[in-house]
Amino acid sequence: QVQLVESGGGLVQPGGSLRLSCAASGFSFSSKTMYWVRQAPGKGLEWVSTISIGGSVKVYTDSVKGRFTVFRDNAKNMLYLQMNNLKPEDTALYYCARDRSGNNRGQGTQVTVSS
Repeated sequence: QVQLVESGGGLVQPGGSLRLSCAASGFSFSSKTMYWVRQAPGKGLEWVSTISIGGSVKVYTDSVKGRFTVFRDNAKNMLYLQMNNLKPEDTALYYCARDRSGNNRGQGTQVTVSS
């Protein structure tokens, strides 16, 4: 069955960095556009980033442009999100997903940005 397992979250101070990972299985990862979405406390799901099948096309929501980088390793069925210069407003549960709306997503990894 389809599985998406996120990891790498944690507590970080403003300005810090984290790298999130997502291990995918149960489907043809290398043939699938992939997404990162997040859910802040008390809010709905928010699309964060999209990466194309080969990784050459990457799109970001405006609030993370220049700070976040999405990449993938199709040989390992892995998706990543490098997050730099983190801000308190980045605090959220982060999910990798097979669709932009996040309906088909993993269990999530918590990112908390606080001093």
